[in-house]
Amino acid sequence: MLSVLRNGTYRRLFTAQVVALVGTGLATVALSLLAYDLAGAGASAVLGTALAIKMIAYVSIAPVIGAVADRVPRRTLMAAMDLTRAGVALALPFVTEVWQVHLLIFLLQAASAAFTPVFQATLPVVLPAERDYTRALSMSRLAYDLESLFSPALAAAVLSLVSYEWLFAGTTVGFLASAALVVATALPRPAPVERTGGVYAKAAFGTRLFRATPRLRALLALDLAVAAAGAIVFVNTVSLVRDHFDRPAGAVSLALGAYGAGSMLTATALPRLLRRATDRAVMVRAAFALPVILAAAAALTATAPAAWSWPALLALWAAIGAASSAVLTPGGRVIRRSSADADLPAAFAARFSLSHGCWLLTYPLAGRLGTEAGLPLTAVVLGAVALASTVAAAVIWPARDPYLLEHVHPDLPPGHPHLADARPAGGGWRHGHHYVIDQHHHRWPEGSR
Repeated sequence: MLSVLRNGTYRRLFTAQVVALVGTGLATVALSLLAYDLAGAGASAVLGTALAIKMIAYVSIAPVIGAVADRVPRRTLMAAMDLTRAGVALALPFVTEVWQVHLLIFLLQAASAAFTPVFQATLPVVLPAERDYTRALSMSRLAYDLESLFSPALAAAVLSLVSYEWLFAGTTVGFLASAALVVATALPRPAPVERTGGVYAKAAFGTRLFRATPRLRALLALDLAVAAAGAIVFVNTVSLVRDHFDRPAGAVSLALGAYGAGSMLTATALPRLLRRATDRAVMVRAAFALPVILAAAAALTATAPAAWSWPALLALWAAIGAASSAVLTPGGRVIRRSSADADLPAAFAARFSLSHGCWLLTYPLAGRLGTEAGLPLTAVVLGAVALASTVAAAVIWPARDPYLLEHVHPDLPPGHPHLADARPAGGGWRHGHHYVIDQHHHRWPEGSR
């Protein structure tokens, strides 16, 4: 899998992603301490609002950036967003009011919502070979998981020497380093965008692409299944470990680490697995495992802890991480297959926005149910959401999903360049090719859904 790093362009982009992720992880720890300094016992409310602001920025900003990404060179846009994030991180230690924290968090997350989809859309252009791109997706998954384990440890080491304000300095350095790496990277010129219309029309295109393409609708349903399972991990683990199992605070990190370990193991195995199985087979089967795991979690939390219960919880959390990684990691391949090269920024921006919309639904659901109804019922309800979403994905995404689709153009005039290989058919012109929604194809062919 590491062989993909021989590509110098990808190596610099991947390094930029890693250092930016480490900076983000340091900022997460520092922000928690800053919130405690400003709000004391109300720190949880400050952080909860910050999390909501993050999701709102992700859902609202990404489609707009996808619409204007073709007007700005990708390297310039990504570097500008890194510099914006560095500026926000540098300003955070100097805030004195909670509302200032919320404003800066919105700016920080808006910049991330602009950077990430453009970065994701650049990888297929840099790595056109399917095998290399699959390896890059697994590398990105590993980077996210390793960051969640490494950043807290690095933050703890820094805090043993200096005050938490210096963590923001580390965040700033990370984003500046990311910007420098991006600027030093020569990126291939993206294909020209042929769509017409203003920013709103272009912003809406990504959503229309998802709505019109069966496998992308299925991808969104699978994202909801992952969000349902992941929400119980990220929202309810603290109370589950501390209250149900009566474990010390350090055990929370161990449980979350089990989730990350499962995800990383799957990410390393996926490049080889996806050479033998289709994206649909891997993703749908992994998603069907999620409600089964949550049912086991419900049974586990409904009974009094025993000697085997704690290892069982760690195994279940690792299984959720593994299944989630098997669903999420190939998603880039599905989007690449379903979009014209020129539309990749809009497609990745739509996926970024819509998938975080799923988390915006499941996070509060897990929090409210966990508080008011208890952990067993929370696992049952979220498991039902995961099951319904997976069943919907399996129905929407045809098991036979070929690249080449025969279709008829009733609206294009004879002699149109797109009809070079077409033949007359009833009411139009028939031909077949790799089918995606674009300016010539507005809906999926009948009989192919």
